[in-house]
Amino acid sequence: MSKNILVGVIIIAGALVYATGEKEVSPPLSTLGVDSGGVGLEEKVLPPEGVVLPVRWGDLGAKLVKAGVIDAEKFEQLYASRGGLTAEMKALLYGENNGHVKITAENSGTILNLLWALGLGAKNEILEKGPMTDKNYGGAANFASTGGWTLAKGDAMDHYSRHQFFNLTPAQQQLVERVSKNIYRPCCGNSTYFPDCNHGMAMLGLLELMASQGVSERDMYKTALMVNSYWFPDTYLTIATYMKSKGLEWEKVNPQEILGINYSSGQGFARIASQVTAPKRQSGGCGI
Repeated sequence: MSKNILVGVIIIAGALVYATGEKEVSPPLSTLGVDSGGVGLEEKVLPPEGVVLPVRWGDLGAKLVKAGVIDAEKFEQLYASRGGLTAEMKALLYGENNGHVKITAENSGTILNLLWALGLGAKNEILEKGPMTDKNYGGAANFASTGGWTLAKGDAMDHYSRHQFFNLTPAQQQLVERVSKNIYRPCCGNSTYFPDCNHGMAMLGLLELMASQGVSERDMYKTALMVNSYWFPDTYLTIATYMKSKGLEWEKVNPQEILGINYSSGQGFARIASQVTAPKRQSGGCGI
């Protein structure tokens, strides 16, 4: 990691505020898109009714609690000061028969935290052999995605890549690795393959979940763009504004391209933002 990236990681870690907020037929992809007829740009990027993701949550929340990746008491205490967990969020945390996950502007922070825990705790070679363990960076314990997770029982590293939440086939693991290398986040310059911050770790968890349930590569990118948009609404509204200025409507963009380094990395987004007037800043899913 360059010195510049290291500085970015320190800033991210210092700014963290936890808002930790079966292969089945996926919902029709029409539920993942937005009708362009008469719909404003913000409604296209951030559908106010939310987006149903092509994955079932099942009992993953209960498994995260049982394994100790999430300390339920800490999790509930966190949200007590914010009005408490909704019935929907309690079901995701404790339930055993949850259906498809729906992300909205209101629950995006909580979804982020659940997926953050999932990505951190799920055993995966990306965490064990990827850049997170590069000795040049000081070890996996020194990043915002690990040191920042304070809602576990014990130390976060007690759960790092320790739990067999998924049994990915070799092809599914290769898919997760391939896609993770192509998905960036505007809070830094790293891809999901290097999940050194909470958003990166959460996206890794989502990619593993999608791969385990047979979601196609194309739909993984499409879903990841929608989720990233709720987590970084100002970023993707700005990118959508830029694309519109180039004559391309948001529903016509290539999700893989938009999630790539030229648009969704910190550096790429800075270049895009310098060329357009950014829309009014929105609140997003910041985690803990």
